[in-house]
Amino acid sequence: MRAMDVRSIEARAHGRVVVRAGDARRLLVGFHGYAQNAEELLAELEQIPGADSWTLASVQALHRFYRSRSEIVVASWMTRQDREAAIGDNIDYVRRALESFGEYDRLVFAGFSQGAAMAYRAAASIRCDAVVILGGDLPPDVDASKLPRVLSGRGSRDDWYTPEKFAADRARLTAAEIIELDAGHEWTDAFRVKAGEFLATV
Repeated sequence: MRAMDVRSIEARAHGRVVVRAGDARRLLVGFHGYAQNAEELLAELEQIPGADSWTLASVQALHRFYRSRSEIVVASWMTRQDREAAIGDNIDYVRRALESFGEYDRLVFAGFSQGAAMAYRAAASIRCDAVVILGGDLPPDVDASKLPRVLSGRGSRDDWYTPEKFAADRARLTAAEIIELDAGHEWTDAFRVKAGEFLATV
């Protein structure tokens, strides 16, 4: 069998960011979970108490596909394949998205499920004021000391963000506000209230 040559080729791609205008000085940027899209995450952010005082931006992952047996377009942030290159591509994508907003005074990243890793990576690479996380763990490649203030939530019945992952994050995020909710792998009113209180202090 002949040797296979695998080449990594940089390619230009266009991402999609859905925006709900608010106070242009305060920017809340969200990252959706696996097999979700930007509109779905934006709808969750809009329900956070006090969100009306922020400009909301929901960034859709670059790897699009159709949700099973439907014509709904959803996306994924990355897979194990060419992982390091994908992380760099995603961070660059977020930087470009932020440039489209011009100047702002406050920046908060928010991530749900798979989007939690994206929010953590963005916060460790781009200066921001806080991070809001739900149902997702801190990636091993992120230096927790580089993160700003963090609010992290987990549903007690969440089978994806397991108690073991949650405990590991508690050990690494020593200065974070970490809460456990009576919920599964989902947004709840209780978490939205807590997120609203957290944002009010930013």
